[in-house]
Amino acid sequence: MAAKVALLFLTLCAAFLATGSADPDLLQDVCVADFASGVKVNGFTCKENITADDFFFAGLAKPGLTNNTFGSLVTAANVQKIPGLNTLGVSMARIDYAPGGLNPPHTHPRATEMVFVLEGQLDVGFITTANVLIPKTIKAGEIFTFPKGLVHFQKNNGQVPAAVIAAFGSQLAGTQTIGATLFAAQPPVPDNVLTKAFQVGTKEVQKIKSRFAPKK
Repeated sequence: MAAKVALLFLTLCAAFLATGSADPDLLQDVCVADFASGVKVNGFTCKENITADDFFFAGLAKPGLTNNTFGSLVTAANVQKIPGLNTLGVSMARIDYAPGGLNPPHTHPRATEMVFVLEGQLDVGFITTANVLIPKTIKAGEIFTFPKGLVHFQKNNGQVPAAVIAAFGSQLAGTQTIGATLFAAQPPVPDNVLTKAFQVGTKEVQKIKSRFAPKK
């Protein structure tokens, strides 16, 4: 039953996101991405010879490893993994969460996101430009939507793992995680910008930056 519900959700998401996509409309049947091309366009140039494998990806079938700092892992199924998605205006992802795991506050500048809970229970929410939090607790079989460009998060407050399938209205939604964007940018955001923005001292800013620094 769960598999049928998931299939129905994915079908509806594909139809919704395709019609509501922010990506440019198609001018031909397909335009499979040619990653070897040196031509720079808004998307990818098309390759001549295509196969079924250009439209196939099995990477969402298994849970991702969540033994990391945040206790979550996003497995993307976008144009970088499925070249046939180029110009189609849709993509997906699987997000797995350990107990207590967090997909930290982030934005998708190019897409609205819908999540369908495969298992477990999550506390989710997005924040409007008026600084209003729109929170919700969602469980297996339920759906929640995060509007394009708004900061949002998902947190597994349960005692068991959780997982969702996410659908996006773009072939490459883009992700800006707030903490990493501000504290791990290269070159670095100046300390005096961050101290004033967050009303903290330089030592606190440098401490946070050190935690976001790549592990050696």
